[in-house]
Amino acid sequence: MTIPTQKTALILGATGLIGNLLTRQLVNSPIYSNIKVLVRKSLSWQHPRLQEIQFEFDHPNGLLTKADDIFCCLGTTMKKAGSKEAFQKVDYKYPLDIARLGLENGAQQFAIVTSMGADPNSSFFYNRVKGEVERDLERLNYPTLLIYRPSLLIGNRGENRLGERLAEGAMRLLKPLIPAKYRGIDAAKVATAMITTAQQELTGKHIFESDVLQAF
Repeated sequence: MTIPTQKTALILGATGLIGNLLTRQLVNSPIYSNIKVLVRKSLSWQHPRLQEIQFEFDHPNGLLTKADDIFCCLGTTMKKAGSKEAFQKVDYKYPLDIARLGLENGAQQFAIVTSMGADPNSSFFYNRVKGEVERDLERLNYPTLLIYRPSLLIGNRGENRLGERLAEGAMRLLKPLIPAKYRGIDAAKVATAMITTAQQELTGKHIFESDVLQAF
């Protein structure tokens, strides 16, 4: 029996660690016939189902965001962003902007990677921004909102982050002593969790903590 390939997926952050892995899985999924990626720089690979869209997030074009399911893997660091304002733009404003436009264009499902500890009332800026984007996405009333809160991500980022590499090493050594929720998690598991849960026809808001993501 052939599964119809009728759905369109839209990915934000396809050049990042999770986004790249997710995109590679989506192009091989029988559920999606068209995979749109909004990018500032081109991906290093191509696929017949993959549609690259050069996109300016500061001046979004609503028509380009038309899709059934939206997957947001956008994220930066304070060091890379350079300021709290720049960090907030990438991790809060851009996801919300695209979520609103996508909903206006008929999107039914929004899936986003935030972080373990996301809390709009947190005293930590990083966790607070992650919590704020979760809170305000919920207020948009998507038919389905999927939130993934991984711990420290493990994987090949293609860039040198010494602090994270040291943390990964420590996580691996201490793994037997660390509760599952706080262990470092392979980015590929997060990507697999996203595509798997997106196909389960869930409704309402669902949050997947890092210990749950470890099972994928």
